[in-house]
Amino acid sequence: MTVKRSSDGKRIYIVDTTLRDGEQTAGVVFANEEKIAIATMLSDLGVDQLEVGIPTMGGDEKQAIKDIVKRNLKSSIMAWNRPVISDINESIDCGVDAVAISISVSDIHIKNKLKKSREWVLEKMVEGVEHAKKNGLYVSVNGEDASRADKDFLIQFMNTAKQAGADRFRYCDTVGVMGPFQIEEQIKYLYEKTGFDIEMHTHNDFGMATANAIAGIRAGANYVGLTVNGLGERAGNAALEEVLMALKYVYGMEIDIDTTMFREISQYVSRAAGRELPIWKAIVGTNMFAHESGIHADGAIKNPKNYEAFDPRVVGLERQIVIGKHSGKAAIVNKFKEYNIDLTDEEATGILEMVRATSVRLKRSLFDKEIVQMYKEYKRLANSK
Repeated sequence: MTVKRSSDGKRIYIVDTTLRDGEQTAGVVFANEEKIAIATMLSDLGVDQLEVGIPTMGGDEKQAIKDIVKRNLKSSIMAWNRPVISDINESIDCGVDAVAISISVSDIHIKNKLKKSREWVLEKMVEGVEHAKKNGLYVSVNGEDASRADKDFLIQFMNTAKQAGADRFRYCDTVGVMGPFQIEEQIKYLYEKTGFDIEMHTHNDFGMATANAIAGIRAGANYVGLTVNGLGERAGNAALEEVLMALKYVYGMEIDIDTTMFREISQYVSRAAGRELPIWKAIVGTNMFAHESGIHADGAIKNPKNYEAFDPRVVGLERQIVIGKHSGKAAIVNKFKEYNIDLTDEEATGILEMVRATSVRLKRSLFDKEIVQMYKEYKRLANSK
């Protein structure tokens, strides 16, 4: 996948962690066949690197990773590890070409979770990186809870990782507590101080994961970790489809991907995860291009650009003019043209009254068959007078 930042032309690499962080969503389990299918779809989409699981879990998890590796996909295949030699050996056994080595970097975690010291964190991280590099692996060092870490320690951590041979640093806003303005300021500072490749990994606890991921890219990060539909721990991660479409349409970045696959991938992951894809979901939800309000529907009928940021076909969707309580005459007239019926102004007004009353009574928008039946009823009543 080619994604280039418009400001400097620097390439941005897309990392998808649906099969690792996405599956860590409480209650979500992907079957091995589903993991392979998702990995294949994402590779076909053009994702640069897939983080596909945790080999040290063994069993089906390890087997699925091995099966994905055997597919020889276009994407780099990464496995997640603690900075533990045995973890990394399990990844090596799977045949992956890249590993993520993750360790906490905030004092909150170091003291309360690890019950260790900053020095211990650096030592363990270096051990893991050096072992992985000796075995020819690409290495991402993950700074868990980086957004709550001391900035000076982060710089020390990143520089130490770089000296040990790591290829990039993953900045984890683990509990989603950063805002985009803070993120942009901090990533710019870290990049200026270290010159190290940075990956954004943002969580959505305050609804800012997508904004934070983009803020990091604007500040100098050249890798971004995402999941399909924003699936992930607690409130989820930055959503693949949201970030990529925003980079393309909001920030004008050069993006060479088949966005028409987004709806298909989102639906498949949603079903595999047992999580309904909300109709109001940004980018891929069916309501993205559903117009009911009279003013909006009229505007969309005259020119879709009035109320659509991009053509629905770009993401594999279709435009819908929904008939219900908030519809106007233009929508009614347009709907009946689909059935080769040209309504008079009087007919449109009368049927609109019936539509609104029925929609309120049923507490929903109406189906086409119901609308056609109203037309027949309207004509019957008109002829009986």
